[in-house]
Amino acid sequence: MAKVFVSFALRKYTGGNGQVNVPGATLGELIDNLEAAYPGISGHLLQDGRLKPGLAAVCGHAATRQGLLQKLEEDTEVHFVPAVSGGQGRPHLLAL
Repeated sequence: MAKVFVSFALRKYTGGNGQVNVPGATLGELIDNLEAAYPGISGHLLQDGRLKPGLAAVCGHAATRQGLLQKLEEDTEVHFVPAVSGGQGRPHLLAL
């Protein structure tokens, strides 16, 4: 089973659990099984049958580019995180 890390905002669906084990051969199956076990949670992950805009799924060590078709290994770690995009202009150095 994949290990799904649950953000603080979604823990109300998992009884406060920060991680849950969920079966699924693909990310889509995992989300279907997550919804079956924790009703209401998929509404925060999906929109029109795909990941919500602004949400990324990190499966293992990389963000998926295959969406819900992403294949999962038995022990894959899955994180749903806000997507981060680049800005414009030159990079700025941080002053410490």
